[in-house]
Amino acid sequence: MLNFLNSGFDNNQWLVLSFCALITGISKTGLPGIGILAVPLLAMFFPAKASTGLLLPMLAFADIFAVAYYRRHAQWGHIIKLLPPALTGIIAGSVIIRYIDNDQLKPVIGIIVLAMLILNYWRIKKNGDSLHVPTHWSFAVSMGFIAGVTTQLANAAGPIMVIYLLAMQFDKNKFLGTGAWYFLILNSLKIPLFVLDGRITLDSVKADLIMVPFIIIGAIAGVFILRKIPQKWFNMVVQILALLAAIKLTASAFGL
Repeated sequence: MLNFLNSGFDNNQWLVLSFCALITGISKTGLPGIGILAVPLLAMFFPAKASTGLLLPMLAFADIFAVAYYRRHAQWGHIIKLLPPALTGIIAGSVIIRYIDNDQLKPVIGIIVLAMLILNYWRIKKNGDSLHVPTHWSFAVSMGFIAGVTTQLANAAGPIMVIYLLAMQFDKNKFLGTGAWYFLILNSLKIPLFVLDGRITLDSVKADLIMVPFIIIGAIAGVFILRKIPQKWFNMVVQILALLAAIKLTASAFGL
């Protein structure tokens, strides 16, 4: 599917890929949720399925840094509770992806991102970070399943987990530590499935390896950025950018 290193990226593709690697690192160690911007951006500049294959190894690599930094703060009871429905969702996503092509996947990614942004906006609008949500087991099951489907289709489960972890009222360290382990497990399990789907190839891995320095810089920067910049304003700007990119992807379904 990918012959990028043979045909060559254009300057815009390299720039977008580098930017996405940087914000992936930042999102994993300091500003959870901003990584959603990478999903529509990559899908705009690369074939939709290939874009998800480019992003996944970068996510998994950044997860390792997050786990190393926040490993002692993970809440394993919640991770174990979320994993079974998430794995079921991944299986469902693996089936769905076989029946859609690149042109069909682009608006799907756009709609997923739009839905996640709307859900996050609803949470903030209603009652900010103190929003009370159901704590019944069905809440964890439904959130885990949706996260599994969206992460398998588009690597777009971040906002789902942001909402879930905020609902648990974790402090920042518990929030990031739990999310880091959860996504490291899921993303590691997804990699073989992406290889089988043809979304990860030798060429895409080579491109991802070139991005490693940007991921490392982002991961280190994330820790410091969180201390210096008000997260509310930073996230608002990024969500606006993600919204515009998602609208563009969704509009592609109508030839716009």
